[in-house]
Amino acid sequence: MNLIPTLAIIDPATGATIAILAVIAILVIIFALKGLMLVRQAETMVIERLGRYHRTLESGLNIIWPIIDQPRSIHWRFVDAKPDGKPFVANRITNRIDLREAVYDFARQNVITKDNVSIEINAVIYFQVTDARRAVYEIANLPDAIEKLTQTTLRNIIGELDLDETLVSRDTINKKLGVILDDATNKWGVKVNRVELQDIQPPADIQEAMEKQMRAERDRRAVILDAEGRKQAQILDAEGVRQSQINRAEGEKQAAVLRAQGEAEALERVAQAEAAAVRQVADSLVSEQSDPASYLIAMRYIEALKSMTEGDQARTVYMPYEATGILGSLGTVKDLFQGGNNALPSS
Repeated sequence: MNLIPTLAIIDPATGATIAILAVIAILVIIFALKGLMLVRQAETMVIERLGRYHRTLESGLNIIWPIIDQPRSIHWRFVDAKPDGKPFVANRITNRIDLREAVYDFARQNVITKDNVSIEINAVIYFQVTDARRAVYEIANLPDAIEKLTQTTLRNIIGELDLDETLVSRDTINKKLGVILDDATNKWGVKVNRVELQDIQPPADIQEAMEKQMRAERDRRAVILDAEGRKQAQILDAEGVRQSQINRAEGEKQAAVLRAQGEAEALERVAQAEAAAVRQVADSLVSEQSDPASYLIAMRYIEALKSMTEGDQARTVYMPYEATGILGSLGTVKDLFQGGNNALPSS
């Protein structure tokens, strides 16, 4: 039995249909590959339709029309690492715009201060893209524009300050530079958050002079502090001596007052005792019908004679001029003694 192979005859209409379906499948694949845009968080893309701005894509899955819709590219700065591990900055073209805060560390540059001193300075700028459309269409190369604007603005600010003001006014320079850059980059859709000066490097001879000046200033402060210390010590010593003298004088004064008071009280008590004795003697003499005045005069004469006969004066005998008065007084004393014990006051 002979077997005759049979060939399937394809209808031309069916072949055309298959071809159309294949083209449609290819178009669907191309649309899926080109028309679906996945945008990551904190990123965006600017889409142009037939060369004109169409829209800005949000984070997530977005659908665009291939061929007629195309993302617009932008210059951006990336930090890569060399084979030895050292970082380096590279500018590339990308169609994705990073909305996170970016940090640009610019190379060291020479600037001249107001007093004509050439110094090297570098700065770090922190900025963030707030409007992707303006960042694409308002400036051709955003990283390069920010760098050049920062450098020129920094030169202008440093040119208004002398070297000493530049070294001690970093915070002022940072704030002033940040305000100027933020105002200038606002039309580019960029927000400058802050600017920091990393390093200010004066020339070697200026650094040596500054170190000498610093040492001289420290020596001067040390001498001043030492002199102030000695001055304060002398003042404290003088105040101590003065206070000691015042306290001693006050003590002597109080002692003199107390001694005077004691002597006055003693004299007063002696006077009181003598007055009491005189009153007793007078009372006794009155009762005995004797003269108290004669008795007192006689007692004073006796005391005077006693003092005159003591010591070196004992060799000389002094006789009062009024001897009769003395004899009369002695007679009065004799009468008192003869009058009995009641006539004399008890001691």
